Amino acid sequence: MIHSSRFIVLGVTKTGDSSLVIHTLSPEWGRRSFITAVSHKASGSLLQPLSILEGEVLENPKSDLWRLRSLSAEYPLTGIRANLHKNTMTMFMSEVLYRTIRDGEGGEDLFDWCRRSILTLDALESDFANYHLRFLLELTGVLGFGASMEGLAPFAGTKLEVIKQLLSKSFAESMLIPLNGEQRSEIAAVLLDYIAHNTESQLNIRSLGVLRELYQ
Repeated sequence: MIHSSRFIVLGVTKTGDSSLVIHTLSPEWGRRSFITAVSHKASGSLLQPLSILEGEVLENPKSDLWRLRSLSAEYPLTGIRANLHKNTMTMFMSEVLYRTIRDGEGGEDLFDWCRRSILTLDALESDFANYHLRFLLELTGVLGFGASMEGLAPFAGTKLEVIKQLLSKSFAESMLIPLNGEQRSEIAAVLLDYIAHNTESQLNIRSLGVLRELYQ
């Protein structure tokens, strides 16, 4: 059986010279991995973190690893791909999703929210350095437990007041809160600890250090 669907790329694993396992989010299957045959050129341009793709899934009754083919970009995301800071931010966001969402979890609501978040980042022309913090706060709501001052207090320490501002201000206002790279990194670490606690998972987000250095 063949299905057409849309996919958000969370990561890839090389399995051979001409095949990759793609870790994705989709409306139908939530988080799921697929195998695909792809050239090195295509994998470099098409399968970057948080790319939004269209493609066909070939079910395999003998394996849980179904095949993905006829991949194309639903959106070019030129606003992200032409910007080093945004690209690094999508690395962080995709790693958070990959390590937080378990296989089979998710669905249409999570996919739609992620898609909107990606397209919003793509469209922003300036003042997006705090975007990943807002993304983490919104993710807590999508995952079902939300962010509250009472719940965050044991994790936040001296960062609680800034997190309160990020929560209470409008989106545009929250993007203008003045923070340096170290402060953003510390706040992100607080929110990751909060997410890990509520999802009972271990989150070791390696790309957070890259973001910190980039925004110093």
